[in-house]
Amino acid sequence: MEGSKESKAIRMAIIGIVISLLTIIVILKFTETKLTLSMVRRMNIWYVLLAVLFQVLFWLFWAIRLKMVVSYLGHSISMVYSLETTISSMFLAAITPSSAGGEPLRIKMLKDDGMSVGAAAASVLTERILDSIFFAVSLPVFIVISKFAVKFGFEVSSIFSVILVLFLLFIYFIVKDQKNIDRITKYIYKIIKSVSKSRAQNLTAHIRDELIAFREALIKLVSSPKNAFNLLTITAVMWTIGFLIPSAILLAFNYDPCLLLSYTAQLIIVIVSLIPLTPGSSGIAEVSMAYLYSKFVPQEILGPLVGLWRFITYFLNIIAGFAVNIKIFKRICVGV
Repeated sequence: MEGSKESKAIRMAIIGIVISLLTIIVILKFTETKLTLSMVRRMNIWYVLLAVLFQVLFWLFWAIRLKMVVSYLGHSISMVYSLETTISSMFLAAITPSSAGGEPLRIKMLKDDGMSVGAAAASVLTERILDSIFFAVSLPVFIVISKFAVKFGFEVSSIFSVILVLFLLFIYFIVKDQKNIDRITKYIYKIIKSVSKSRAQNLTAHIRDELIAFREALIKLVSSPKNAFNLLTITAVMWTIGFLIPSAILLAFNYDPCLLLSYTAQLIIVIVSLIPLTPGSSGIAEVSMAYLYSKFVPQEILGPLVGLWRFITYFLNIIAGFAVNIKIFKRICVGV
């Protein structure tokens, strides 16, 4: 069973990498190849290393944020374990549509460390909410500041904001009154009962307990404005570091880093990448980046820019995530 899961994960990783590589090749095909090769040869390696450093710092700040969220719920995890949880989940995120596989793994690892499923789920959901608030607030602001008047950007911002509001209303429904949890579990009971009557009551009771734990954890997290401010601040810092990667790559090719325009484009790309179509949004991310960056960088730089950016932000996640997962698997096997 474990072998089949591993082979499936490797297969999905290969599919994601192949789609990404093919998309980059197509982008290179439609750029000035001679100029592209010349620029690659003249590339400043120090700025490339800076871009890689930004990605490593992105992992680190994500781990710091996870540790903070968990600590606000009264649980403590080491920085090393938080970093392992973050990076290992990035492997699954890279091989699942809309990066959806990362969250379940983070929940499992937090549960394995002693948290209840409800509290672990609340921690991971809080991360998603923090990211969503940051994107929903930042994108319209940066579109105005940067004057990056792309109709596509306004549409993405509007749709994402509507979805976020609906999602937050559902969360509010759960948090507002514990009786709403009873209403939800009644519907769940009816569904489970139609499949397995013998297990329906026990399973529904377990789900109810975890939803209550989930609700209590969320209330605890939002009850402190100071904690909320700290988490939003580190979220902004984390994504800002990640969004500096394309600018560092542009500097490596001796081009204007286009900080404001690049930051705005990155916000749009991250939101578009949530569309659940391909593993790790491979293909979608590359095409979106090529389209958006073609508005403010020369055509001949698009291929190398997209290729190097995707290697740093996607392929490195797969490599590092796979290595950490192997380490965790070995540790479980030997009981260390």
